[in-house]
Amino acid sequence: MSGKKKIISIIAALLIFIGIFGTGALFGYSQRPAVEKALSLFNKETPKPPQVDFLPFWVSWNTIKSKYATSDGLDDQKMVWGAIQGLVRSLGDPYSTFFPPQESKEFQEEMQGDFEGVGMEIGVRNDVVTVISPLKGTPAFRAGIRTGDKILKIDDKMTTDMTAEQASRLIRGKGGTSVKLTILSKDEEKSREIVLVREKIQIPTIDTEKKENGIFVIKLYNFSANSANSFRDSLREFINSGNDKLILDLRNNPGGYLESAVDMASWFLPVGKVVAREKFSSGEETIFRSRGYDVFNSPAGGLNFVILVNEGSASASEILAGALQEYHIAKLVGQKTFGKGSVQELIQITPDTSLKLTIARWLTPNGRSISEQGLEPDVKAEITKKDIEASRDPQMDKAIEILNKL
Repeated sequence: MSGKKKIISIIAALLIFIGIFGTGALFGYSQRPAVEKALSLFNKETPKPPQVDFLPFWVSWNTIKSKYATSDGLDDQKMVWGAIQGLVRSLGDPYSTFFPPQESKEFQEEMQGDFEGVGMEIGVRNDVVTVISPLKGTPAFRAGIRTGDKILKIDDKMTTDMTAEQASRLIRGKGGTSVKLTILSKDEEKSREIVLVREKIQIPTIDTEKKENGIFVIKLYNFSANSANSFRDSLREFINSGNDKLILDLRNNPGGYLESAVDMASWFLPVGKVVAREKFSSGEETIFRSRGYDVFNSPAGGLNFVILVNEGSASASEILAGALQEYHIAKLVGQKTFGKGSVQELIQITPDTSLKLTIARWLTPNGRSISEQGLEPDVKAEITKKDIEASRDPQMDKAIEILNKL
């Protein structure tokens, strides 16, 4: 009996020990770092950057998982996409956007397919979705939407905190469908609602016009893949006309391909001259130089040249105008430009998600940041709503006045 008692005592002691050990283990397990509690996650082991505390994120994650009142359950992967979108939004850059699977698919299709919508370029200025430029002949243009108009609502959705990409996706759609925009113009106190019917957009490239006193006007609508060739043909037409006064109208030109801007600048600059600088966060720069067509034997070789700009002149428009202004090839007339001088790269994050990220800033040849400053015209000239309604163009009139005095 004494032997049995010893065995029972030993077993009891072992059970007590195991109980104490287990209790301690459970307590320790419950006190483990919050990130370790997210048991359903994978690919979470990426080392955290030095001096960055991820604890608030994981505490919030687990608090939501354990306490959020929902009858449908939580979608962990959707929460991850939302977290990444918030991460990108914290940059304060309206041109950087994360695309979850469905949005990434739609963005790729838009880039490759036909462009259907209402025909305007938009951006974000002072945290408000703003019209950069309506395209000639499109529903937006015909409805009287103007550069600088603020878009407060798209259908019934407020645009507060929207990126330009998010707003664009809501505005675009199948031809024949409609979209309602709530617009506030800069010279009006009350907003107005406009219903636009989407259609396939044919983007114009270039127009030319001959005016009195030997003035030749080239109106460039965008910097597409074909615009450099169209610009060359227009310059040939200008030279053959025998005129010596040129106006390049870049108003409401939202930009496009950098290569087109470099090619166009090359008609006015010697070979090797800097057209633009691409500056990365590391401080490194990529320099884009003139190809040196220089048909007017720079500087300006007897060419009297004015470039018209306004707040709808953006991106490649600012690169071309800024270079020719700094080399004293042309005078800028009009209003301060939009200030869209950044470079985006589309990066594949997973097989079905992507990130459009600003990776560099455009600088003029002299190092002015287009994004931070825009371009100030040499001669300011405003155009009002009354001017538009009366078919007056005081900016063009000012350009002609300047050329006639040269």
